[in-house]
Amino acid sequence: MRWQNCVRAAAVAATLLMTGTAAQAAAPVEPDPNPVAENGVLSVCGRTLCNASGAPVQLRGMSTHGLQWYSQCVNDESLDALAQDWQADVLRISMYIQEGGYEEDPAKFTAMVNDYVEEATERGMYAIIDWHMLDPGDPDYNLERAKTFFAEVAQRHADKPNVLYEIANEPSGVEWDQIKSYAEELIPVIREQDPDSVVLVGTRAWSSLGVSEGADESEVVDNPVNADNIMYTFHFYAASHGEEYLDVLSRAADQLPLFVTEFGTQEASGDGGNDFDMAQRYLDLMAEKGISWTNWNYSDDSRSGAVFEEGTCDSGPYPGTEQLKPAGVWVRERVR
Repeated sequence: MRWQNCVRAAAVAATLLMTGTAAQAAAPVEPDPNPVAENGVLSVCGRTLCNASGAPVQLRGMSTHGLQWYSQCVNDESLDALAQDWQADVLRISMYIQEGGYEEDPAKFTAMVNDYVEEATERGMYAIIDWHMLDPGDPDYNLERAKTFFAEVAQRHADKPNVLYEIANEPSGVEWDQIKSYAEELIPVIREQDPDSVVLVGTRAWSSLGVSEGADESEVVDNPVNADNIMYTFHFYAASHGEEYLDVLSRAADQLPLFVTEFGTQEASGDGGNDFDMAQRYLDLMAEKGISWTNWNYSDDSRSGAVFEEGTCDSGPYPGTEQLKPAGVWVRERVR
């Protein structure tokens, strides 16, 4: 159950029990606890995330679009709306490596990521630092860059209770053994700075657990990454990824700790028509299995998967639903 709703219900009930005079004399109502204040440092326990007390938690939130294109959509007002109106638990900060991203100006993009982590922290949300490697799909192409970047950000945020590290967005065109080797070389770099953090490891074939290249979850189950406190990522787009993908996610969740760090209700391109029925089947499964998720994406890109109508990020407003595309209305309701 969402902690915000519990606290609000209790506050309303208490107020209704008071007389007018007693209500005026009562102490001010404390603000709602936020996700990080409520749960503290997260860890992987069995096949799910658990809070500092050892209770399972399911995070729900949003991913930014590429910071090199849509940083204007991640501003004070939009983040306030995400935390307060959407009641999101987590912000995924998607920093592309190529495509005009980190590779071109490492200092600039490292600073941007650090700033957004601070913004999420101020609002009580968890933050996923997403090393958004896409093309080329071989994670080793960017291994040395990744070591430099993650050493810097992990040192900067080591004392925070709310930071998770996603080390390879969507590997493709390489075997699982190569992705596993990359993870086992990079994770110690993070652990040296931030020993207790949760690390999210991308899976083969655009983080489909291998399905998009003819494999399945068994390659990870049979040959897991040699590291503790990690989860494996799975991505889906409901209008493109049907029963086969859903079945793999279901089977894998019974054997592996998973985090769906990216999904959409439309086609794999992030555009096209929405399949809300299939998307709801995925969300129902993730709720049943306790799988945390972030939706793609919190921007006003022209594609149907961007939640805001074009032009919204110029000046807002951000709360409510009037400025949302159909996918935005749908996912906001489910984040809440």
